Amino acid sequence: MVFVNDTQESFADNVEKYRVQPGACVTLANYDPRDTGPLRKKQAKSLLKTLGKRLNTLQELLYATEEHALLVVLQGMDCSGKDGVIKRVISAMNPQGFQVTSFKVPTPEELAHDFLWRVHRRTPRRGMVGVFNRSHYEDVLVGRVENLVPESRWRKRYGAIRDFERILAEDGVQVVKFFLYISPEEQKERLEDRLADSTEHWKFRAGDLDTREQWDAYMSAFEAAFEECSTEQAPWYVVPADKKWYRDAVVAQVLANRLDGLGMEWPALDPAHADLAVE
Repeated sequence: MVFVNDTQESFADNVEKYRVQPGACVTLANYDPRDTGPLRKKQAKSLLKTLGKRLNTLQELLYATEEHALLVVLQGMDCSGKDGVIKRVISAMNPQGFQVTSFKVPTPEELAHDFLWRVHRRTPRRGMVGVFNRSHYEDVLVGRVENLVPESRWRKRYGAIRDFERILAEDGVQVVKFFLYISPEEQKERLEDRLADSTEHWKFRAGDLDTREQWDAYMSAFEAAFEECSTEQAPWYVVPADKKWYRDAVVAQVLANRLDGLGMEWPALDPAHADLAVE
């Protein structure tokens, strides 16, 4: 792992406190969405630039070795910053090496299949980074809170998700899941800003307000998802997201930690080409 200074080294260790340990009992009220850890805004922005360069190199290594893939899952309430993370963290990588999938309301064709069908076909091949803007977890979040399916059905989905992510991990896919945790007060400000800015109107849906009214129910659904599905192979991270600059730094650092941990090395020259010379 490469560090530029003591602050980055300390932060690289610090972000692991946001990881949900397997089997842990999760109470989101114990997490502070306004937390900014050891960083100030200026430090975080500088660190993000450094981490962006590191992620670009690590993604190239991932692509060159073709031994692993990386799946990044982004979940959170409306306005939590899923698009912002993609724009300011993921975009530091070469766009040829990653693919973003935004999962909307299921289509009739998707509903005719099992709930993982539309997700599995979008997972990254080895050498690539896949980013899910929302994901298969919608089926134990929205499906649960909005009573779209019976409880007996959505409860079984936790086991299916664990098995699905285990299969991915065993096939070389590094699965990292982020819950971008904002406070209801911060969401209110962001929704108001969205309504006041004509360039942001396209993002607004009346359903955003309906979801907001069920905040507590969604927090309970998220807590259950973390308890059921945060594993050693596919961990959840609860990322403080009221401060966008800190949110981005945490996500970037976690991804750098995960990719650095693979110990990837540049592939050696094919022996068949060892004696070739460029004339």
